[in-house]
Amino acid sequence: MTNTIMELEARSAPEKIAEQLTHNAAKAEQLGHALRELDPKFVMIVGRGSSDHAGVFAKYLFEIEAGVPTFAAAPSVASVYGKSLRLNDGLVIVISQSGRSPDILAQAKMAKDAGAYCVALVNDESAPIKDIVDVVLPLKAGEEKAVAATKSYLATLSALLQLAAYWTESDSLKQALAQLPASLQAAVDAQPQLTAEALGDVRNLVVLGRGLGYAISKELALKMKEVCGIHAEAFSSAEFLHGPVTLVESKLTVIDACVADESYASHIEQIENVAGRGADMIHLNQTAAEIHPRVAPLALLQRFYIDVAAVAVARGIDPDNPKGLKKVTQTL
Repeated sequence: MTNTIMELEARSAPEKIAEQLTHNAAKAEQLGHALRELDPKFVMIVGRGSSDHAGVFAKYLFEIEAGVPTFAAAPSVASVYGKSLRLNDGLVIVISQSGRSPDILAQAKMAKDAGAYCVALVNDESAPIKDIVDVVLPLKAGEEKAVAATKSYLATLSALLQLAAYWTESDSLKQALAQLPASLQAAVDAQPQLTAEALGDVRNLVVLGRGLGYAISKELALKMKEVCGIHAEAFSSAEFLHGPVTLVESKLTVIDACVADESYASHIEQIENVAGRGADMIHLNQTAAEIHPRVAPLALLQRFYIDVAAVAVARGIDPDNPKGLKKVTQTL
């Protein structure tokens, strides 16, 4: 236990998400009905930083569960280039903890004016984004003081899961959501998977995942950069073999983000290929085998957030105040 704000906030995620899921249940049911009526032809995700990474999770989730093409927006198209898109019959999901960045607001307004049905996942319910979108699905993570997002990111993924469950009327996803707080608490109580000793004096590494595991690998890599000062890049384990694998010849450290879903067998095959080439491997897992595969990435992240805060402290870094960063970043 480091007693850093980052770790304390990460440890509070199971309780916060239990409250969120209960608070938002009726609204999620109404939203699910609205989306079935709308039958959107695509989903566009608007976000920056960790919110953009949550959009990658949304892409896999919605394409797998709802069969709807999902892609990331380029916010500067509206804020810098002043252009509009043809978004009729589309769903636009704006993900932002603060709901205040000018480029995010500009993209949301453009989307609404262009005929999209707009939903905001936001932690600050007083944010101006509420006056632009059709529906606000609050994250209910509470104030997050640490610069590096933890509980709010997990709350974003749980909100996306709840949206998907009610949109598709999936009983299995709804049951998984009911068990999610307990699954996250089990990850909090699990043994560390990432340690300062395993990383040593590493300054560069790669994070590999597949499918929803790849979606969270982008967040893992960001946190390694933000709070540990380690240059980290995320790849799909399949994509890594198409060229970047040559980096392994230089004794590369690889973090394996392993999720036991439909991608498991191919991911393990690819990880064994990389290990066989001499990579130094660090394995992160979902902490319990019985977790629903769509919920499993959250359990892996829950454990990682606690571990990475401890790694930062061991490396002499304050994870609550990373150099050069502030909590709310506003870009045009």
